[in-house]
Amino acid sequence: MHLVKFLAFVLLICTMAQPVRSEDPMTFWDTPRKGGNAFNTAPQGEEYYTALAGTGATWVRLMLGKWQSTGRDFLLGNADAYEGLVDTDLSALMAELDTAHAAGLRVVLAPVTLPGTRWAQHNEGVYDDRLWSSAAFQSQAVNFWVDLATELKQHPAIVAYDILNEPAPERLAGPGENSPLETLKEWQQDQEGGTRDLRAFYTKVIAGIRAVDDKMPIMVGGGWFANPRSLAAWPAPLSDNRVIYAFHMYEPYAATSAGNMRRDKPLRYPGVKTFYDGQDLAWDRQAVKSHVDLAYSWAAHHRVPLKRVVASEFGCMRRWKDCGSYLTDVLDAVEDRNGHWAFYAFREDEWDGMDYELPASLKPGRFYYLKQEGKAELIPRNGELMELLQKRMKAQ
Repeated sequence: MHLVKFLAFVLLICTMAQPVRSEDPMTFWDTPRKGGNAFNTAPQGEEYYTALAGTGATWVRLMLGKWQSTGRDFLLGNADAYEGLVDTDLSALMAELDTAHAAGLRVVLAPVTLPGTRWAQHNEGVYDDRLWSSAAFQSQAVNFWVDLATELKQHPAIVAYDILNEPAPERLAGPGENSPLETLKEWQQDQEGGTRDLRAFYTKVIAGIRAVDDKMPIMVGGGWFANPRSLAAWPAPLSDNRVIYAFHMYEPYAATSAGNMRRDKPLRYPGVKTFYDGQDLAWDRQAVKSHVDLAYSWAAHHRVPLKRVVASEFGCMRRWKDCGSYLTDVLDAVEDRNGHWAFYAFREDEWDGMDYELPASLKPGRFYYLKQEGKAELIPRNGELMELLQKRMKAQ
């Protein structure tokens, strides 16, 4: 009798130690939500999430893939042959979720690697296309998500599963990213039911998740790295009514990305011209809005509530002279639609290119030196770009 009471006591303590989901996570997305992306080489702990919450953020898109693992690929062991979750990795993830939850943040999980598509930076810079050419790898990806959803289905921090960060089934077998929209639509139609049909892949994964969790919102991005144009090429939404449609915004990429900072004369915004929709386009505030609006217009056309659309990544190089103007125009375009957003990225631990807390005057060499010398506390965090973002986040 005493043993039975003891075991019951142990069970009670274990239950009390683990937070449990008590609310429908979909309700989180009923009002505009603003947050940031976390993409670091290691778990960050309390200070990190408390600092992010202090900016006014209410959610974090936690990207999975960089953390060290006993296997080759974090959490899934080996993207070449998925056989089950890595227990030590799962424990580390659970602890990180608990920490984010204690800081008052909600979490969207977004893996950068799935079976058959290893993140290029962990694949010698080569884009891994196997997921989009192999039904077997797609089945492994479904199994991975079923296993993960089974383990996490009661955690109160999580408000969505983002199935795969920046999918690109078109990259090696389709039209260019900024081809005419009709070309993208025709290609999508030609792939229907095949392994490069992103909608069909998502449908399989969602069915697997729904077998173990019928409540969790599922976040999905269109093709070509979640470009809103690829989403706009979809013939219809997915059938699941708990899907959130995500897009990323870095256009014009030639100007917002690191490559621009290596030019003798970096491209300027507004005014930079790029090839877009079959012709040269001069990017300005209206062009940004038109590009972003493709996702919202597609949703409206298909009677998807606009609160089910999210700008889950956007950004520009912090040392680019026009980054503030660009961020303002992107934010205005999203907020004109009462949209959700998450900037890229908050205090990335190995790259300072889009760390908006850092002033433009802080050169990259200084950032890396202080990190390597164990003097990260001396890194100045008074950047004007973060002030711009904070004003928006604290207004929510």
